[in-house]
Amino acid sequence: MWVPEPGDVLRVDRRASVQFAGAPPLVFRVISVSEKPTYDGWAWVTGYVLNAKGEAVERRELFVQTAGLQLIRIPPTVRASKRRRV
Repeated sequence: MWVPEPGDVLRVDRRASVQFAGAPPLVFRVISVSEKPTYDGWAWVTGYVLNAKGEAVERRELFVQTAGLQLIRIPPTVRASKRRRV
């Protein structure tokens, strides 16, 4: 059984839990996965909901079916240096 890891970015929708039925999917960056015992195939994940720019806008703890989570592959970004050249 696959379990998300800190740093993973997930698409969370109704396949992960009925609490998301009828709502737009979340893009969610995992910061921790609880070791609390749960039902088989379920997990407590803590992280941040990301907006369209990839910025964290809300911290949440979700109880989800891991089989319903979709891992999103995000390419590394190249950040330009903000130092001024002299």
